[in-house]
Amino acid sequence: MVFLLLSGAIALFFRDPVRYAPQGEALVLAPADGAVVAITPARPPLDGADGAPQCTRVSIFLSVFDVHVNRAPIAGTVRRIVYRPGAFVNADLDKASEDNERQTYLIETSGGVRVVCVQIAGLIARRIVRFVKEGDAVRAGQRIGLIRFGSRMDVYLPEGTAPKVCIGQRTVAGETVIAVLGDASSASAVAD
Repeated sequence: MVFLLLSGAIALFFRDPVRYAPQGEALVLAPADGAVVAITPARPPLDGADGAPQCTRVSIFLSVFDVHVNRAPIAGTVRRIVYRPGAFVNADLDKASEDNERQTYLIETSGGVRVVCVQIAGLIARRIVRFVKEGDAVRAGQRIGLIRFGSRMDVYLPEGTAPKVCIGQRTVAGETVIAVLGDASSASAVAD
């Protein structure tokens, strides 16, 4: 019986439902299922990008009950992937974006706009799996990777783009619009 329950829990964790991405070149989609836990100014964690302009970072926390397949927030070309080993602190904490093991993707649209998304391992997660490589063309909502167990996903919006989500809001990977490129008006709603 215990084996059956454990097998069911693992199958639930690794589920990969079909998603239908909304159409629009300017839409930035949630890369992960979960809850928005932070919206803060930050610099993308790319090596040699210390002089990079500050962006708005939208952080999504994935509990062990969320789907952990991660998706591309925009359509474009994967220009850079940077892996950084690190700690495994609770991914719900803000310092997880700085301290935890992570994999960063720089995706550039056909119009030259760059969006950075980061898979961050959590307290339980010990493995980040990548499905794409540098130079790959991706569609908005396409699967780009997987983080095993509780984790976090950060999206760095380009300058002049404000988030359309608020803290506490739930997102669905590849379906929830979190921003519109070039639209600087932010969401005013408060999550229930």
